[in-house]
Amino acid sequence: MLKTDSSIATKVYARYSGILSLSKFSLLLHDHNGDVLLEFNPSPDFCRHFCWENPTRPCADYLKRFISGEQGRFVCCYGLENILLPIMVKDEVVGFISGMQAYSQEREFQKYLINTAKLAEMKGLDLEFVAKAISAFPTIDKDKADIHEQLCHHIARNIALDIAESEQDNTGIINRLSAEKEILEKKVIDLEAKNMSLVINPHFLFNTLNSIARIAYFEHSHTTEELIYCLSDLLRYNVKQDDQLHTIASEMDNIEKYLYIQKARFKNRLQYEIIVPNELKTYRIPNMVIQPIVENAVIHGITPKRDGGTVRLIAEKYRNDITISVIDNGNGFSPEVLKLIHQPDSKIGVGFRSTDSRLKRYFGEEYGLSIVKSDYSGSTINIRIPTQPIAR
Repeated sequence: MLKTDSSIATKVYARYSGILSLSKFSLLLHDHNGDVLLEFNPSPDFCRHFCWENPTRPCADYLKRFISGEQGRFVCCYGLENILLPIMVKDEVVGFISGMQAYSQEREFQKYLINTAKLAEMKGLDLEFVAKAISAFPTIDKDKADIHEQLCHHIARNIALDIAESEQDNTGIINRLSAEKEILEKKVIDLEAKNMSLVINPHFLFNTLNSIARIAYFEHSHTTEELIYCLSDLLRYNVKQDDQLHTIASEMDNIEKYLYIQKARFKNRLQYEIIVPNELKTYRIPNMVIQPIVENAVIHGITPKRDGGTVRLIAEKYRNDITISVIDNGNGFSPEVLKLIHQPDSKIGVGFRSTDSRLKRYFGEEYGLSIVKSDYSGSTINIRIPTQPIAR
């Protein structure tokens, strides 16, 4: 059996430290009872503080699988991708490898559905700590998830080989496992290179757009020049996929660029108005909260109407709260859609519900989104946030 003082784990860690550092997703070694012996790559703080039974015992989702013998990929109660593999020696389970604890791209929205305030109260922890632990959950794409699973299988087989008390010649097995290791390393490095290209490509796009804008300037196409600069700024802002608070002023500037581009497209069929008092512009809000609501108003409210319509953004302060209203006179939601938006398991309204949960996670249950009205005369959606600064 694997023991806490086992040199096997140390040997495996030394052997795979390079590829493990590239993977960046959790990978843990457990004994045959499920107790954690070693964290090759550590488990997220949220799992440790809110899910684990104790500092060496993982969550109930894992514990029941240790007992039942279930193995492979599974999704935990919080929507995270996980994997559990037994380490088998002579048909006996001597330990386990677990890993991932990351959101797939399809389930990432579930991060914003976690009730932050309730967890903080239940565990007696600071709300800021809980929010940071949730926001720190990584997202894993399918290619990386598949490679991480292969890595887990490979390490489980290596540990089994290292502790096997067999007299058979293991040379062939060792050679095969070494070849597997090289293939895995190449796959991870290739993925890292692909990710680097994704970092470079936006800069290439911005530079290209700016070059086209300069050509438009020299050709005296000033409207085209301005539209290209607006698009470049809009894209640059939107690729900031951080989870920080931005000023209301910066959010509104981004929205105004979006509406300017749409106005050029729809001309007189789209009008817009933004009314934000200067004293409210310095308050902060999570990034990209208002823009999807405005986009929904334009695409689903205004553009289907033959004569178009108007989108208005109005920010007001009342006591210690700020309300940002997105108002349109387009086609409102049907009663059926309104009902589905508020159903947690409905595919309709996922963006609305996740944004609402995201605001609640930052500011508390009393804040978030509300549909004030939506009918044949248009829609009004309110975004409510506090004026008090929130430490991040």
